[in-house]
Amino acid sequence: MNAAEALRGAAERLAGSSDTARLDAELLMAHAAGLSRSDLLLRLRDLEEPEGFAALVDRRAAQEPVSHIVGRRDFWTLTLNVSRHVLTPRPDSETLIEAAVQHYAGGAGPKRVLDLGTGSGALLLAALDQWPDATGLGIDLSAQALAVARGNAKRCGLEERAQFRPGNWCDGITGRFDLILANPPYIATDAVLPRDVYVYEPHLALFSGEDGLDACRDIAAGLAGVMEADALALVEIGYDQGDSASALFVDQGFRVHLRHDLGGQARCLEVRR
Repeated sequence: MNAAEALRGAAERLAGSSDTARLDAELLMAHAAGLSRSDLLLRLRDLEEPEGFAALVDRRAAQEPVSHIVGRRDFWTLTLNVSRHVLTPRPDSETLIEAAVQHYAGGAGPKRVLDLGTGSGALLLAALDQWPDATGLGIDLSAQALAVARGNAKRCGLEERAQFRPGNWCDGITGRFDLILANPPYIATDAVLPRDVYVYEPHLALFSGEDGLDACRDIAAGLAGVMEADALALVEIGYDQGDSASALFVDQGFRVHLRHDLGGQARCLEVRR
C-alpha cells in the first residue's frame, strides 16, 4: 500500500476515537518514516507505507496519546521530549507565555524565572528561549519529571541557564523572581476524564483535591515570599475556576486579572502584589 492510501485508512480508523484523526495519522506516519510532518506531506504520493506505521495506529486506536507514542511534543518555539511521568504540554498553556510576552513588550524581559510544578520544563524553557538574558529555576515533586525537564533543557541548549530541583511549590525557595509561572494540577479528584488522559497522564499533575484548588491554595499562600516587588505571576486554571481561583489570591492581598485562551475559556490568572 502506498503512503497516501495508508494515511487515509488510518485517519478513517482513528475518527471514532480522536477529534484530530487526520493530524494524528500524519504525525504517526511521519514518525514511522523518520520525517518531519511537512516533509512527509510533500513526499506523500511518492512513498510507500513506512514499516511500523500500522502498529503505531493500533496504539493510538487504543487511545494512547500521540505525544507518548512519538515521545515528543511541540510547545511554543520548542520541541520537547515527553513521557508518562510528565503532563503533555498543551497549546492552552501557551496562554501563560503569551501573557508574559505582552507584559514585557517594549521593555527589558525578566531576569529570573521560576516555574512551579515544572513537569517537562515546558513553561520555563519557553520563557528562557524567549528571553536570552534570563535564567530560571524549575520545581517539581517528581524525580522522574525533573529528569525529563533536565533532558529537555539540554536538548534545547538551555542547560546553562535552567536549574531544576525537587520541591513542593514555594516551600524552601530562598530567592526572589521577576516572573513566576505555574501550571498546577487543577482537576477535582472525582472528575471523569478521557481515557487518554486518565490512563496515560500522571495523576500527580492532574488532580488537586475535592474542588481542584488545593495546589492553588498552596501557591497563593507562599507566592509573596518568592516574588520581587514588581513581579508577575501567571497561574494556569481550569475553565470554570476563574472566580474561585482568583479569590484565593485576592484573599492573600494580590491583585488578579483573569486571562482567557484562544478558545475563550478562562485559562490564566495574572497575579501581582
